[in-house]
Amino acid sequence: MRTLLNLIWLVLAGFWMALGYVVAGIICCVLIITIPFGIASFRIAAFALWPFGQRVVRRDDAGAASCVGNVIWLVFAGWWLALGHLLTGIALCVTIIGIPFGIANFKLIGVSLLPLGREIVPADDRRGFAVD
Repeated sequence: MRTLLNLIWLVLAGFWMALGYVVAGIICCVLIITIPFGIASFRIAAFALWPFGQRVVRRDDAGAASCVGNVIWLVFAGWWLALGHLLTGIALCVTIIGIPFGIANFKLIGVSLLPLGREIVPADDRRGFAVD
């Protein structure tokens, strides 16, 4: 089922959103000081291509540098990528079949705004869950 959802996602929104992240990553890598942002952008591009079966968790070792980097990312690239997810999500929610894909787009807004200090893991990975 995940494969089918990912294939439909790829056609409807995944390719275009991943392309936006790749463009942002290339721009960030051209400017030497923003290479960490470029790496994060490429990582999220892969997640934007195949989001079903994966999830984003907060890294425990993320510190103040991630926080400062997220503010810089938000100002320069995060807002327009989040806007792309928002507009695509709204467009997909117009049809009943597109609603799950629209919701997936809305879930990607958080990582597009603040990508540093986050990690993409398989959905069945136990990281990020509270210990009982």
